[in-house]
Amino acid sequence: MPSTDFICIDDQYFVRATSTRIDDRTRVLKHGDTFGIFDRFGDIQFIGRGEHGIYRQDSRFLSALELKINGKRPLLLNSTVKSDNSLLTVDLANPEVCVKEAGGGYLPQASIHIFRSKLLWDGVCYEHIRLSNYSLEPVSLEISLEFKADFADIFEVRGTERRYRGELLEPHIANNEVILGYRGLDDVARYTRLSSRPGPDEITPSCFRYRLQLAPRGTRDLFLHLCCEIQGQSRLHSGPGHERHKLMVDRTANDLKAAKNLQCSIFTSNEQFNDWINRSVADLHMLTTNTPYGPYPYAGVPWFSTPFGRDGIITAMECLWVNPELAKGVLGFLSATQAGESDPLKEAEPGKILHEMRLGEMAACGQVPFSQYYGTIDATPLFVVLAWYYYQRTGDLELIESIWPSLELALEWIERYGDSDGDGFVEYRRRSPRGLVNQGWKDSDDSVFHADGSLARGPIALCEVQAYCYGAYRGGACLAKALGMEDLAKGLREKARRLKQEFNLRFWWEEGGTYALALDGEKRRCEVAASNAGHALLTGIVPFERAVRAAERLFGPDLFSGWGIRTLSDREARYNPMSYHNGSVWPHDNAIIALGLARYGFREMALRVMTGLFDASIYMDLHRLPELFCGFERRPGEAPTLYPVACLPQAWASASVFCLLQACLGLNFRQEKPQISFCHPLLPPYLNEVHVTNLRTWNGLVDLVLRRHDENVSINVLRKEGDVEVAVIH
Repeated sequence: MPSTDFICIDDQYFVRATSTRIDDRTRVLKHGDTFGIFDRFGDIQFIGRGEHGIYRQDSRFLSALELKINGKRPLLLNSTVKSDNSLLTVDLANPEVCVKEAGGGYLPQASIHIFRSKLLWDGVCYEHIRLSNYSLEPVSLEISLEFKADFADIFEVRGTERRYRGELLEPHIANNEVILGYRGLDDVARYTRLSSRPGPDEITPSCFRYRLQLAPRGTRDLFLHLCCEIQGQSRLHSGPGHERHKLMVDRTANDLKAAKNLQCSIFTSNEQFNDWINRSVADLHMLTTNTPYGPYPYAGVPWFSTPFGRDGIITAMECLWVNPELAKGVLGFLSATQAGESDPLKEAEPGKILHEMRLGEMAACGQVPFSQYYGTIDATPLFVVLAWYYYQRTGDLELIESIWPSLELALEWIERYGDSDGDGFVEYRRRSPRGLVNQGWKDSDDSVFHADGSLARGPIALCEVQAYCYGAYRGGACLAKALGMEDLAKGLREKARRLKQEFNLRFWWEEGGTYALALDGEKRRCEVAASNAGHALLTGIVPFERAVRAAERLFGPDLFSGWGIRTLSDREARYNPMSYHNGSVWPHDNAIIALGLARYGFREMALRVMTGLFDASIYMDLHRLPELFCGFERRPGEAPTLYPVACLPQAWASASVFCLLQACLGLNFRQEKPQISFCHPLLPPYLNEVHVTNLRTWNGLVDLVLRRHDENVSINVLRKEGDVEVAVIH
């Protein structure tokens, strides 16, 4: 393997972000609850972990697809996903092939251009193939599309072994289409319906073959439609192939345009920064699925394309100032799916907020516990925090009133169930033998430990979770006061005060200059330096003098890699820069820390975080930040090293740029005035101007331009509608 593409550590290979092979890995499309992962040719092959395919509701409806010309794979010219993620386009050419039907001999390579475009809409993959003959002679060609559907559950694809499966159904061929089927152990019939316009010259249960004659400068168009059907429900629109394809292209473009009109837009003087923002906007739109309660950002492709409570909340929080509608949808969905009774197998308790929801066969049959799983310790307090932030951002008291019963239940859960031993801290211990061992955002089995590397035993009280609970009490008090419940608000403020006092007494680690990672079941501190302490800055539970020390600790060389803050100090026993949670760099982790730094006025530090991640984005394919990357020290002129199986795209990684920009600008909202304020705004040397248009409040909107100067940042209001004040605090 070429040394420029891979790094070898302890006999394991990891792909660099600059590797030419990165582009070979995946091209991703998604719409609603359907997503597709293709190679650069637009094909589906068993590559890497074998995750390529077209999936709907956690089941793979197509596991193989390969286009061939006269039995050979074409040559790749170019492959890209449009900047708005609406369309995958591929340019191919013929290899040198034998053309017996046209007088014999060989057709020189690159005589035939093959254009492919794909899009997903409402459970259907629409593909357009156009062949153009640039040779001087007429040619006869055979084009084949070979396919297969294994109907594997997403957990099978991830590597879970199954002793029993359902049955594949007999393929059905009729009317220029093939129907492949599977009846699962959940008694649900799933079908993959492949059809073609015009119809193939030959159809088998695994192949479409077309025998084409192309005159010089002649073209032929083929339209392939792949429907992912559950219980026979078809979503394919009627009409000729070219009309179907054009309709879906137009519908996709209109859908994105409508979504953009609901949020503000950001344009800067730096084109590479714009690329990062635009990719993030497009990825968030692609990952967001409409539910009966509003839009919800699915966590990430391929493994987490489903609702996750914590991920949805943090994603909505990161881009709240840009698009509050996302937070509204998240709050509505999580309120509707909040646990109402105790169920140990699902880790459910009254008032607890959802961790993960799955709709696949294995979840339905109980082979995995995630059909509706509640094994998370932080989603419940974060649910209340998001509601508080949303109200500050929008003044939407109507929504708060509608979900208030859920907010009250969540606050009750914190005390009644979250604090199981009555010590004032919220802790977790796994209740289901198949549930997650660790239930914070760092949910790897080895992510919570003591200084000697020994794993902590539960129940475990995480540092950041106490900060979230403090925010839930303070936010709950604010919302209760807005609803006229003064006594309740007073009681919640008192709970927040007591928690802050006890937290600083028990979690502060003086020798380490930071907060301990956790308390174990014996109330011993896990004296480990980790990024979790940075999350404690988010809600104000940290006194200023300790915030100074904790913030400085995060930027020591053992924690700050140059690209971002590591999840774990490189001095700790379990540090591994290639691990999932013990030394890697996560964009969302850094974004939350930056927002906490800004709360205490440490905007220069927030700027360092944003700059590191911006620099990393420049090296990434499509300027798309992955879920995480390895925590190796930054070396001059070299790219970050990728984590080999990170989700890409991933919602809270995509949303991180908006949170980072908010932190640097000191951007806040006050609904009671209403006011948009910029507290000691700061811009880096690579951003001389930032234009923000269509920034809405609950009763108005503004267009702004922010300009960087030697000593400060000036803000000009270009347009203002409604009663809204823009304040700058220098």
